[in-house]
Amino acid sequence: MTKKQILLYGLAAVVLAVLVYMQFRTWRNFDWPTFWSQTDEVNKSHIFHAIALIYLAYVMRAIRWKIFLRPVRPRASAWGLVAPTLIGFTGLAMLGRPGELIRPYLIARRENLSFSSQLAAWAVERIFDIGAFTFLLLLTVFFARAPRRLADYHSLREAGLVLTALSVGLTLAAIAVARSGEALANWVERRFSHLAANLGHRIALRIREFRSGLDTIHDPASLLMLIGVSVLMWCVIAVAYKEVTHSYGADSLEIPQTQVLLLMGSSMVGSLIQLPGVGGGSQLATIAALQHLF
Repeated sequence: MTKKQILLYGLAAVVLAVLVYMQFRTWRNFDWPTFWSQTDEVNKSHIFHAIALIYLAYVMRAIRWKIFLRPVRPRASAWGLVAPTLIGFTGLAMLGRPGELIRPYLIARRENLSFSSQLAAWAVERIFDIGAFTFLLLLTVFFARAPRRLADYHSLREAGLVLTALSVGLTLAAIAVARSGEALANWVERRFSHLAANLGHRIALRIREFRSGLDTIHDPASLLMLIGVSVLMWCVIAVAYKEVTHSYGADSLEIPQTQVLLLMGSSMVGSLIQLPGVGGGSQLATIAALQHLF
């Protein structure tokens, strides 16, 4: 094992240890009796509605990926992509962030495509996710009345602008790779060809496959469909969040729909750091948002 690998594994271990400690400290101070008493009285119809909405969102993700596949697999079935989607998100829950790779891998195998191309499609999907959520968040922060009553309203406006900049930056980066990917692949092929046999060629091949995977939007109609599906999907997820919070029947959790987006945003940021099997980041961020924002 090289020093670089030891350093990376060490950093990963430190991050996991800190997250475990934070979660342990949170759970130790958590008011479990209140939690169980409230959960025992939960409105099950709200929970069932939330579960149904989340599964609907998975179907919508499959439909969106079918649109991504149109240029290379026009006959791909949306229903056929539901299973890889469900398995992929199950892997994400069980393995943490590395589980993100399962879905593009399964779709690549199913449709007989390269993994690199579907990894690029996954990257484009993430851009649409961030863009759609940012659009809804901006509508909430700048036009809805409920968030204005929150103490951290100005910070939320700044967060919305940061997400906007991130969305634009990721979009421009994807466009740059799509347009200049061949030039980058040629440079890599020349630069690394002398280091090992076929190394430069193999890296360049992956870059070209990734670039081809970015070619997922082949006409304006597809772009409009992708935007529409993405925004609608995040609206569905927002309603699912609202169903869960309202299922407890507590006044403090009667959060308006516009403020639910803020709770979703906290969960999304926290989900960037997830422990395999138990999560961690998303749960901690959600708890913090409920304690300090609402």
